[in-house]
Amino acid sequence: LCDSMINQGVNVLMIVNLDSESGAACEKKAADAGIPSIDYDRLTLGGSAKYYVSFDNVQVGKLMGEGLIKCLDTAGKTKANVVMINGDPTDNNAALFKAGYVEALKAKVDSGDYKIVGDQTGKWDATVAQTTFEQLYTQNEGKVDGVISANDTMAGGIVTVLTNNKVAGQVPVTGQDASDEGLQRVIAGTQCGTVFKDVNLEAKAAADLAIAILKNDGSADALVNGEVEDSTTKVKVPSVFATPVWVTQENIKVPFDAGYTTVEKVCTADYADACAKLGLS
Repeated sequence: LCDSMINQGVNVLMIVNLDSESGAACEKKAADAGIPSIDYDRLTLGGSAKYYVSFDNVQVGKLMGEGLIKCLDTAGKTKANVVMINGDPTDNNAALFKAGYVEALKAKVDSGDYKIVGDQTGKWDATVAQTTFEQLYTQNEGKVDGVISANDTMAGGIVTVLTNNKVAGQVPVTGQDASDEGLQRVIAGTQCGTVFKDVNLEAKAAADLAIAILKNDGSADALVNGEVEDSTTKVKVPSVFATPVWVTQENIKVPFDAGYTTVEKVCTADYADACAKLGLS
């Protein structure tokens, strides 16, 4: 597909890589043909993209970390044992998310208020996350006060363990993606929040950037509002970031108002009463 587009003489190549190795090879071919590349949503490590479009993934992580602190504070837990279930270590985004929540929790950890009692990957998989968290929960004899889950999918597996131990809703769990299942758990109170990334904003940013590149009048650089370092090449890639939002019961309407999902999909029979209480019916 990459070769086909290059041979067709496209003017800008936008890439969502399946893995950095193949993505970098594609970008090299494009560069050799004089075609600028844009990394979309995921940075291609070792690549040669001229720009990167995504959400500020470190900020996404910070929102999860800050959100967990607020949820623990609300629960009256100023001292806490925290477990981190991270994304797949082969995914650069997972490293950025973790950098964000580690930074957000740093002051609490340094002061001794929080203790990290588990720090493992869930590989973006609910079953892996469930098994991993269950082992950590057992190792800590159930003394877990809060969980950083790097996305909603893994949060589902984690909440299953908490439900089985009759403490779901008592142990704050984070998430990301504002998936229908994640929003249902936020509404039900078993997940304290999720990060909403409005993909419409990301897509518009990418389209605007591509058009600006084609104009070749310097307007592309004017859209840049950040940079990300490629950990392989150590090159800082100019980036256009969309803004993520931490969603809790307090602002649960945000993803619905954005058209990201619908009340009909999320507020099924099991969640109808809880949705009504939050004004979603």
